[in-house]
Amino acid sequence: MPADAERGLDGAARGSGSADQVSVDGQGKPWTFLTNHARVLVHIARNPHARVRDVAVDVGITERTAQSILNDLEKAAYLTRVRVGRRNHYTIHPDRPFRHPTEARQSIAGLIELLTDPQPPPDPPDASSDEPDPTVPNPT
Repeated sequence: MPADAERGLDGAARGSGSADQVSVDGQGKPWTFLTNHARVLVHIARNPHARVRDVAVDVGITERTAQSILNDLEKAAYLTRVRVGRRNHYTIHPDRPFRHPTEARQSIAGLIELLTDPQPPPDPPDASSDEPDPTVPNPT
């Protein structure tokens, strides 16, 4: 990995300050489903005491861009920033609606929950149970 490269949410190496974009088929323009604003919001939801530098590295943007996005999110009341000593503490407001008119009836709570609370794997079948395992085909 080059000296100026960093690793983002997906673990992929990228140059400092570049966007986290992947071309799935190796052709065409790279794109992702989430904007940098969404990625910053999710990072803060996971780590409310994060430094701007840490947000920038994880999202794959510059510190200046991360600071600008945090300012945008605070102005739009998606988060509140409180100074605690030398650091900031952020509080997410999950009841806020999405900004685009087609999603404005939905709050951002679902997005934050989806991207910050991984679903636990299903429990394995109990080996002592007399019931057949539904994942194994019946040989009869």
